[in-house]
Amino acid sequence: MLNRTDGLSALLSPNSVALVGASEDVTRIGGRPLRYLRESGFAGPIYPVNPKRDTVQGVKAFASVGALPRTPDVAILAVPASGTVQAVRECAERGVKAAIVFSAGFAETDAAGRAMQDEMVANAGAAGMRLLGPNCLGVFNASTGFYGTFSAMLDTGLVKPGPIGIVSQSGAYGSHLMYLTRLRGLGMSYMITTGNECDIDVAEALRWTVEQPDINVVMAYAEGVRDRDTFIEALEVARQRRKAIVFMKVGRSEVGAHAVSSHTAALAGSDAIFDAVFRQYGVWRAATTAEQIDIAAACSRGVYPKNNSLGIFTMSGGFGIQMADDAEAAGLDVKPMPETAQVELKAMLPYASPRNPVDATAQAVTDLPLMTNFIAAMLEKGDFGFFAGIFGSGPASPTFSGRLRQALETAAASARDTIMTLTMTAPDEIVRGYEDKGFIVNQDGSALMKTLGAMVHFRDSFARAGHVADQAALPAPVDFGTTALSELAAKRILAEAGIPFPTDRLVRPGADIRAAADAVGYPQVLKIVSPDIAHKTEMGGVIVGIGNADEAERGFTTILSRAKEKCADARIDGVMVAPMISGGVETIAGVVSDPVFGPVVMFGLGGIFVEVLKDVTFRVAPFGVDEARRMIREIRGYAMLRGVRGAPPSDIDALAETLAALSRFAAANAARIDSIDLNPLRVLEEGKGVVALDALIVPRGAKTEAH
Repeated sequence: MLNRTDGLSALLSPNSVALVGASEDVTRIGGRPLRYLRESGFAGPIYPVNPKRDTVQGVKAFASVGALPRTPDVAILAVPASGTVQAVRECAERGVKAAIVFSAGFAETDAAGRAMQDEMVANAGAAGMRLLGPNCLGVFNASTGFYGTFSAMLDTGLVKPGPIGIVSQSGAYGSHLMYLTRLRGLGMSYMITTGNECDIDVAEALRWTVEQPDINVVMAYAEGVRDRDTFIEALEVARQRRKAIVFMKVGRSEVGAHAVSSHTAALAGSDAIFDAVFRQYGVWRAATTAEQIDIAAACSRGVYPKNNSLGIFTMSGGFGIQMADDAEAAGLDVKPMPETAQVELKAMLPYASPRNPVDATAQAVTDLPLMTNFIAAMLEKGDFGFFAGIFGSGPASPTFSGRLRQALETAAASARDTIMTLTMTAPDEIVRGYEDKGFIVNQDGSALMKTLGAMVHFRDSFARAGHVADQAALPAPVDFGTTALSELAAKRILAEAGIPFPTDRLVRPGADIRAAADAVGYPQVLKIVSPDIAHKTEMGGVIVGIGNADEAERGFTTILSRAKEKCADARIDGVMVAPMISGGVETIAGVVSDPVFGPVVMFGLGGIFVEVLKDVTFRVAPFGVDEARRMIREIRGYAMLRGVRGAPPSDIDALAETLAALSRFAAANAARIDSIDLNPLRVLEEGKGVVALDALIVPRGAKTEAH
C-alpha cells in the first residue's frame, strides 16, 4: 500500500495526470486545468476523461479511468459532488496515488454531504490513495509545469518558479496570494489549497512544503489546525532548515464556558494559543495580506541580517525621524554612527547631520559622486545589519533615476554583509531593477521597518534552532483518581514535580491547632482544605495575619463553622496552616488544555495585571528553561521583575526553572488534566527563589463544586 509521504509527493510532483470531467471549454472548471497543463508544457502524459468526446482541447480523451492506457500518479476530479464518490472509487480501484477534488457540496453543506465525504474517504483510504479537498482550488508545481487548479488568476499568465510556497485552507485566499506575488515579479514554486481537508490538511501540506530544497519561505493561511503533532513538526522542521513561515491566521474566538473553574483557562482563547505557538516556533504572524507579501518577498532570498542595527540615510530630517520611530517599534537598533565616522561624514558634507538617522540634506542630490562616497563611508564605518535609504519619488525622475541607481549600486559595494533597503515611489520596472540588484524596496517606510523586524525575528529563531535542546525528561504520569483534588493534595503532587511551596500543616476537624500553628510560625494564614471547595475566599475559608496560637484557634473554629454553614455537603479534610510570605513580585502561572495543542502553560503578573490588563503569555508544553526565559520577557510588566523604583531584581532564573518544570508535568499528564493554577506564584528577590502560595488541579472529567 502507498505510504502517506509518497502520496503527497505524487500529488505535487506527478509524472502523469488524469483529468476526470475534462471540458473543451477552457473557461470551465474541467477545462482550465487542461489548458494550463498544455500551456505550461507539462512533460508527462495527460489523460482527459470524458465519455462523450474523442478528444478534449486536442488531446485524446478516454471514457473512464479504467480505460486509461496506464495508471496516472494523480487524478484531478472536476465533476459534480454527486459523481465524485464514484470517481474516487474508480481511481482507488485503478491504483491512482492521489486525487484532487474540486467540487463543493460535501461536509461543509449538510449531513448528506458529510455522508458522501465519509464514503469517499473510506474508499480512498482502503486503497492508500491520498485526497486533497473536497471544495478546494487545487495545487500547482511551477517547476514541473503541473497545474492541478482551476484558478482564474492564471488566465493572464502562468507562474515563474521561485523560492516561495503557498499553503492555504482557503482556495480563494491562496489564489489571491499567488496573483499578488506574481504581480511583484516574485517566483513561487508551489501552491497547495486544502479546502475541507477530508484527508490532506494544512499541517501536512506545510510539512511537505518546508522540506522542499527550492523553498526559502512559505506563506500560509488557516482558520484552524486539526493535527497538532504534524503542525508543530512542520514549524520545527522549517526552523531547523531556515525556512521562514509567514502566517495569516484568521478567526478569533471567546473562551469556552467549560473553563470557568480555572483562572488560567479564563485567559486562554484559541487565538492566544496560536499566537503562543507561533512565537515558540519562530513563525511570523502577518496582520495584513500586504504585510505577508512584503515579508515573504524579503525572506525569499534566504539572507538574514548579521544583527538588528539599522543605518538610515535621508535627505529630509522629518522622514528619517519617522523611520527611526517605526524602526524602534519593530525592534531595530538605530544606533549612532561612531564618533570618528561622524567627523568624517561632517567633513564631506558640512550641513549634514551624521549621527543616525544620517541626514545628508538636499545638497547630496546635486552631487551624486559625493553622495556615493558619503553612503559608502556610512556603510563601511557603521557595521549595520540593515541600511535604509529614503528617496521618495526621486528614482522615478527621468533625468535623475539612472545616475541615482548607479550611485547606490556603487555605494552598496561597500555594504559587505549589510542588507540594503530603500523606500521609493517609482514605476514597477524601476523598482524591479533595484530588486534585481539585491535591494529590498518598499514604498512605505513603516511597512519596510516591519519587514526588517520580521527578518530579525527569523534570524533569532533560526539561531535558537541550532542549539541543543535544554528540555529535561518528562516525569512519570500521576494517577489523580476520579474526584476533584483539594489544595493540599494539589500541592503535594506539584511539589514532587519540582514546584516550590512553603511548609504547611494540615489540622483535621476536632484536632488541636495550637501545636501546628506554633510549629509553622507567625504571621500565618489559615485555609479550608476540601476537594469540593475550589473558591475558598468566597465562602470565608481563608483568614490571614494570624499572629499567635489563640488567634489560630479562633480562626480554626470560624473557618470550620463557615464551611458547615455555607458548604454543608462539602467534604472537609481540615484547615491548612501556612506561613505568610511577603515581599517579591506576585505572578500567576497555570496550565490549560487546548483542544488542538493540548497542555499550554500560561504566565503573567498577578493582581490588576492579570485581572484587568490580562498581561499574560503562553507556551505549548513541554519546553525548557531558555524558552521559559523568553516567555517571561514577553509580558508587558517584565520591568517589574527586573526591579523598578529601587526594588531589587527578582529571581528570574528560579521562575524560569519553575515554569519549565510545570510544563514537563503538564506534558506528562496531558491526558489526565483539564487545568492547573498556581495563584499567586510569588517571585522573591534574586537568589531567593520562588514560592507558590496556592494550587489548583482540575483532573480530566472531575467536577469541582462551585463553593
